[in-house]
Amino acid sequence: MATPVSFRGLDAVRLDGPRGASLVVALQGAQAVSWVPPDGRERLYLSERAVRDGRTPIRGGIPVCFPQFAGLGPLPKHGFLRTTPWRVVAARSGPDYALVTLETTDTDATRTLWPHAFRTELTLMLEADRLDLELCVTNTGGVAFTFTGALHTYLQVADVGRVTIDGLQGCAYRDAANGDRILDEIPSTLTIQGEVDRVYRNVERPLRVATDEGSLIVGSQGFTDVVLWNPGAGKGDALADLPPGGWRRLLCVEAACADTPVSVAAGEEWYGRQSLVVA
Repeated sequence: MATPVSFRGLDAVRLDGPRGASLVVALQGAQAVSWVPPDGRERLYLSERAVRDGRTPIRGGIPVCFPQFAGLGPLPKHGFLRTTPWRVVAARSGPDYALVTLETTDTDATRTLWPHAFRTELTLMLEADRLDLELCVTNTGGVAFTFTGALHTYLQVADVGRVTIDGLQGCAYRDAANGDRILDEIPSTLTIQGEVDRVYRNVERPLRVATDEGSLIVGSQGFTDVVLWNPGAGKGDALADLPPGGWRRLLCVEAACADTPVSVAAGEEWYGRQSLVVA
């Protein structure tokens, strides 16, 4: 079951899964803020300087970005759901899993920013060595709308410079740290050297993210893009909600629909999923 807890000052729910696995989800933004598989090692990065006032985006975990990715539009950066309160609508568990679903809908405040009626549900399923997140967007209004968004996953690493990523070879990407140039990924194994801010388009295969401590297989369905982000030393050390050098301990690997908006007809639904598997 989903147990109400306070986690680092955040109102949250905790899932206890098989073989000692655990997951903590903040009610602000339905944001996963801790995932510990049976090996006991935290896999999500949460900044020790993350603001916990219930109104400011939480730096780390897995923010839900909707209905706008990044600053590519008139809305607040990454939209408004990551600062919105969500409610638990379902929770259950079995011998091999624990699951929770959270929901939020449009309000007077959201409609002043984005004039559409919607319902979003995020279902998080915890297994022993696996975490699945499924985002469902329902158009509850009378006209179609479009959106961009992401599951902005912050992975915790010991040293981002020692991380390797496999699975992006041959994918075109937009490089926001390089004047939004469109480039093709050539190396079969990618490493992070300095700032990286890339939207890889039409990624169809899972990625292997390897660190000195082990590997994760990161896959998605429904989302067309993969975003890689790390601010690097200059921008990272300038962020007030990151500790000095904190950028070294994180790598964002995001399931996203960033460059091509998703259209949802009146009364219709859209689903996107991200899977994180300990390898």
